[in-house]
Amino acid sequence: MSMNHIRPWRHIERRKSRQIHVGNVPVGGDAPIAVQTMTNTLTTDVAATVAQVQAAAEAGAGLVRVSVPDEASSRALKEIVRESPVPIVADIHFHYKRGIEAAEAGAACLRINPGNIGDEKRVAEVIKAARDHNCAIRIGVNAGSLEKHLLEKYGEPCPEAMVESGLDHIRILQDHDFHNFKISVKASDVFMSAAAYQQLADATDAPIHLGITEAGGFVSGTIKSAIGLGQLLWMGIGDTLRVSLSADPVEEVKVGFEILKSLGLRHRGVNIISCPSCARQGFDVIKTVEALEERLAHIHTPMSLSIIGCVVNGPGEALMTDVGFTGGGAGSGMVYLAGKASHKMSNAQMVDHIVEEVEKKAAQIEAAQEAAE
Repeated sequence: MSMNHIRPWRHIERRKSRQIHVGNVPVGGDAPIAVQTMTNTLTTDVAATVAQVQAAAEAGAGLVRVSVPDEASSRALKEIVRESPVPIVADIHFHYKRGIEAAEAGAACLRINPGNIGDEKRVAEVIKAARDHNCAIRIGVNAGSLEKHLLEKYGEPCPEAMVESGLDHIRILQDHDFHNFKISVKASDVFMSAAAYQQLADATDAPIHLGITEAGGFVSGTIKSAIGLGQLLWMGIGDTLRVSLSADPVEEVKVGFEILKSLGLRHRGVNIISCPSCARQGFDVIKTVEALEERLAHIHTPMSLSIIGCVVNGPGEALMTDVGFTGGGAGSGMVYLAGKASHKMSNAQMVDHIVEEVEKKAAQIEAAQEAAE
């Protein structure tokens, strides 16, 4: 039996939002929280963009956003959509006609920014295009590009201004009888983002897309996102998310899944529990974990693996994982299977052997799931 069972004290009660569809991906309601990212290639470079979309999808992205800044990008988007394995969200700023073109090109969702998309008449034309082409809309409020009248009203970007902007545009969509939308209120400041999302969650039943915008480089951005998104997810808020990093989009997806996995909200791939290592370690923990992360990246089946350097915590951690290895003496350690000590293995052969055991366990879990279906 897999060790990935959910204990009552780990349960998160998700906010009740209505469900929409972005292409074939359900968003909101009881649907799994979707992880998305955004390409950073030139959209007009179709081959490079499609390759990045495919890499993100392989890493687990359920949605991928692509910027559409000009007509050439709109033309390229049609081919990108055709070759993409996941629904494409078109990122629209300033030029409302790009939104119309993106819907015509087959985008599954249009991200529009209330601060720069134009007046209600232009938004109405985008709404019509979205309806005509079965396209969802994300209202993407950003603290750095709020409407002028809201900045004048509040004096500076703040949660109240962000939420008012979002609710104003919800009203526009609803006045045009358009309900296939989700919404985000992003800021680079963790406190501002968290406060805005909490207020938004109380004010609407629309699905919510989470993000700490312009979070920074890989390390600092990961930490900011984990803190900001983590507390909101813990409160049950969030139906899709993007971790915004100045890094490879695939890394954004990986970090997004790690945040969800840490809260028990999504389970994908091998969750490695490992010690930071110290003088007691019976093998090189750091190098071993690096090797295992690389060699087990192809496994999508949810399961857990503990790699602990010594017997202080090793046996206890192994009790709670599908596969485990605890360092011992004389160049060998103990392999644990389903929480129980199974057999000894030399450190020299340990990585190859653990990969075999994990692959075997993954195959068993998949076979059991297929039989149950």
